[in-house]
Amino acid sequence: MRNIFERAINTLGWARLIIAAFLLVLFCVAPFVGIRIDTSLSDILVRVGMNGIMVLSMIPMIQSGCGLNFGLPLGVIAGLVGAVTSMEFNWAGFFGFFMAIVFAVPLAIILGYLYAQILNRAKGDEMMIATYVGFSSVAFMCMMWLLLPYRNPLLLWGFGGTGLRTTISLEGFWLSILDKFLSFRIGSLFFFPTGTLLLFALACLLMWGFFRTKTGAAMMATGSNPLFARANGVDTDQMRTLSVIISTVIGAIGMVVYEQSFGFIQLYMGPFYMAFPAVAAVLLGGATINRATITNVVIGVILFQSILTMTPSVINNVLKTDMAEVIRIIVSNGMILYALTRKEQAKK
Repeated sequence: MRNIFERAINTLGWARLIIAAFLLVLFCVAPFVGIRIDTSLSDILVRVGMNGIMVLSMIPMIQSGCGLNFGLPLGVIAGLVGAVTSMEFNWAGFFGFFMAIVFAVPLAIILGYLYAQILNRAKGDEMMIATYVGFSSVAFMCMMWLLLPYRNPLLLWGFGGTGLRTTISLEGFWLSILDKFLSFRIGSLFFFPTGTLLLFALACLLMWGFFRTKTGAAMMATGSNPLFARANGVDTDQMRTLSVIISTVIGAIGMVVYEQSFGFIQLYMGPFYMAFPAVAAVLLGGATINRATITNVVIGVILFQSILTMTPSVINNVLKTDMAEVIRIIVSNGMILYALTRKEQAKK
């Protein structure tokens, strides 16, 4: 028994064991305070699907030695531009969702390339530079959302007729288009978002396959030992650039997936802190700043989103007051702080 416990600690680490135990306690307490387990599980599954691809976008940059992608807002912005451009033409359903991705990907490639050129000139300080790149890009787009030539009345401020609204509803466009694809219910409350989870699984499979190609192996070699990689003819700067572009493109696609589940497009300062939950999730899953795997992504996003879903609900019902947003902020930022301060000790 002791050996099994020690192996579990060595494999999972104390952080994930403690969080998993806390989550188990929340699930045990939930029925006694009036919270249905089936509804909570549905919420968790939807959150895992809508956030999973953005967490997955962390892997290429980590594996190439560029560190954690705090510049994820660049990919998020590309996803937002793709979404509002699709809505400008009133495209709905799967076609509108697909066209949002089509518009987002080329912009993400351009932004990713420019982002990579900055990081290649700041080796050793990538995460700090990436943070400033992400923040400054969000601030820049606050001006651009007012100036871009969109004309669809559903997107614009009503009183002036120019400038995009802060929050735009996807109702009538492609709201929950993936969540409802091949979905099913058990009883009246449990909902399984099949389409979103299938897309997340497909993205994980493609990422796994990519890192088993020659290019993927060269990218991992660049991150683990750049001198050895260069000695074997690998252009390390090119690999770093490719990893940043891939990460930004996946972030853009992840944002479009996130939007269809969330139901709204949030512009202006909406993307400002979106990198931090993704960073925390992959670290809580066991990644380090030098190595990340698909398993780290899956475990991390499940733990992170489960805690964010269950904690406010349980505590609200215990205290009989609405503290959901306060608790959500405390829990999410506390987990991010813990993950970032423990990143060096995370298990490989």
